[in-house]
Order: sequence, then C-alpha cells, then structure tokens
Amino acid sequence: MREPLHRLSATRLAQMIAAGEVTSEVVTRSFIDAIHARERQVQAFVWFDADRAIAIARELDRLQANGARRGPLHGVPVAIKDMIDTADMPTTYGSPIYASHRPPADAAAVALLVNAGAFVLGKTVTAELATFTPGPTRNPHNPAHSPGGSSSGSAAAVAAHFAPLALGTQTAGSVIRPASFCGVAGYKPSPRLVPRAGVKPTSDTLDEVGVFAHTVEDLALAASVLALKPAWREAPAQANAPTIAWTATPQAQLASPALRETLERAAQALLHAGAHHTELTWPRVFDGLFEAQRVVQVYETARALGPEFNYRRDKLSQRLVDMIEQGRAIRTIDYLEALQLGRACAAAIDSLFGAADVLLTFSAPGEAPKGLDSTGDPLFNRPWQLLGCASLHLPYGTGEAGLPLGIQVVARPGDDARLFSAGAWIEKHLRG
Repeated sequence: MREPLHRLSATRLAQMIAAGEVTSEVVTRSFIDAIHARERQVQAFVWFDADRAIAIARELDRLQANGARRGPLHGVPVAIKDMIDTADMPTTYGSPIYASHRPPADAAAVALLVNAGAFVLGKTVTAELATFTPGPTRNPHNPAHSPGGSSSGSAAAVAAHFAPLALGTQTAGSVIRPASFCGVAGYKPSPRLVPRAGVKPTSDTLDEVGVFAHTVEDLALAASVLALKPAWREAPAQANAPTIAWTATPQAQLASPALRETLERAAQALLHAGAHHTELTWPRVFDGLFEAQRVVQVYETARALGPEFNYRRDKLSQRLVDMIEQGRAIRTIDYLEALQLGRACAAAIDSLFGAADVLLTFSAPGEAPKGLDSTGDPLFNRPWQLLGCASLHLPYGTGEAGLPLGIQVVARPGDDARLFSAGAWIEKHLRG
C-alpha cells in the first residue's frame, strides 16, 4: 500500500514534485488533511489558513508548468516558529504584547526558503518570547506530555506529519530538546551560518535558527538553502563510518536510567556496524560550561526583553518576569567571565574531541515529562550551545512511558558538513 504523501520525507516530496509525479497542490492537501485530523488535539499552529496554502501551491505548480522552478524546495510546504518574522501573516512571538503584530518583511531565513521554492504553510506555537513559559502545544505521541520548547509547535508539527520541515530557534536547547521529546530529527547549526535577521532576539551570543525534519537528508537539504551551502545537500550520500566518542557528561546522574542505557546501547550498535572508536576525557575546566551558558542566556535575555519588561510587564508571565529580574541582578563581571570561559573552552575544543569526528551525548534528561506546565530542562544542551558546536538530534529507542528517546550528535564549531555526513551514517545504522 502506497504511503500517504504527508508521511514522506521533504527530499522525496521535492523529487516527486520536480519530476511531475505529483503536484504541490496535492501534496499540500495531504498535509492539510493531516492537520484537520489532529490539530485540535496537538495544537501545533498559532496561525494556519488552508485556502491560502492551496492558492500558493497552485501558483507554484503553474510556475513549474511554465519552466520557472524556483529551486530545490519548489512546492514543499514548511512550518515556521512564531519567533520568526513573516510579512503576509501574523508574528506574535508567543506573547499577547504582539497579538496584532504584522512584520513588514520576511525574516532572512524565511526568504531563503521561499527563494528556493518552499512556502510557509503556517506559524507554529512558541513558548512565550522563546523562553520557558509554554504555549498550548501537546506532544503528538501522548497529549498529556510536554512537546518541549521553546520550539514546541515546530517539533510537534513535524512529529504529527503536519509539515515535512519546520524552522525553530535555539538559545539553550529549544531545537534539540523538543526534537528529542517529539521523536523527530533536529539540527542546530554552528554560530552565524544561518542568518538571524528578522528573528526576535533573546540572546545575541546564543540565538540560532534550526530545523526539524524526519531524516538527516532532509535537514541537510534545508540547511544547504538556509546557509547558502549547496554542497551540504550531498553530505549524507557521502557518509562513511565516522570516528566516534561518547560522553554522559559530569551531569550524568541527572539523566534517566533508560537514557543512560540508550546512549551506551547506541554507541555499541555503531561500533558493531563499523564506526571507529576513540576515548574521550572530559576536561575539568569544561564543567563550568553548564552554569556559564545559563548566566549568558539570562543576562542577555533580561536586556533583549528590556522594553517588554519596562513598558508591558503586566502582559508577561510571572515566570518570565522572575527570569528577567534574575538576569538584571547578574553582575556584569560574572557575565563577562562566563563569556570568557565559553571562548576559552571553544579554543580548546580539541582537548575534548581528540580524534573523534563527532561526539554522542544526551539531547535531554529523558523522555518528555508529563504535564504541560514546563518545556523540560535544557541542562544537556547548555555546554554545546555556549561552545558553538553544531549538533543533531536522532531518535533512538523509547523510555519507561513509551515516549521517544534519542541521542545528540555533536560536531566541532564550523564542522556542519561532517556532522551531516556522520549523522546520516549513524541514522542509517541505528534505524537498521
């Protein structure tokens, strides 16, 4: 029996549209049907217009029929986190302060996708101003559990097969952690490879635009467009057995037993499949990265959201007010020391990686927590974010409640092409 279109990968859909095997309109209607079937339960979208999506898909089909394909994503729908500006639909940043906000232009990342032929299917729920107060989105695997955050709607939309690709943002773990909780693939790029113009800032040092999809191949395809790196499209096909190391980090006791076992099991499966192994020693100086990232994030967020705090405080959640006040109380010298530790450790990154191409570690402390009042703990994302490492989440295994687990694959800063190559090999052998 043929698999429904909305369950196919973005890469396959783009190939089928390009070959004339299916139209963008038919593909889009398949996703719309999936949204109508489950969106009331999942609540991934803050804005969605089915008629608009069909009209755009028809126009893209007309362009293709006239020999005017726009690029490698022609006709593919994408979902966009509501922290990322879109000119022809609302962008509310997950806050009542911006309930009627209509940006004058698309964010650069959205423009790059559109120029490559994709179109925006809808805007997905974000936690309040991309921080820690969750929106209404539920985990598609079990609606009583968190989807993670702050890119909750984007992760859930891909997991529920509402969209083949979705953009999110990450400041601590807002792509990798919800990808883990929702059981999809996620990518957080090295710093400044994907443009951030038109993304509501919360931390200039740490904010990045990331991607959710079902496969590493799809992540590489989207990233090749977003970073203007066409060669990245080919990286998954060039996958060879990588040299790997793995670390539970000094915070291992805070990961669930099932997750600790999953990391070890994944590493052993990859060695059995032919991956090369090198030992890893965690440098003691890297211990401070967990707290240093938190200091940088909270200090910078307090200043980035200063206008909202000063003039619209009554429309902020108490949780965000408390976070901003905490950030305003951090001494500048402590902030500068946290930045310096991150830079010093990044300069010494080889003392951690050694001969490894990539490291395997945790994406989150465990499976998605029960309840919708929290997006989960970004603890295991913090050091890699401050270091500027490129990272992937790959689903693998399940926890005690039957919800998805997985591993985080981490590469050196700037080594995104190798990350896609190694990640595709790892994905193939873990799925096998």
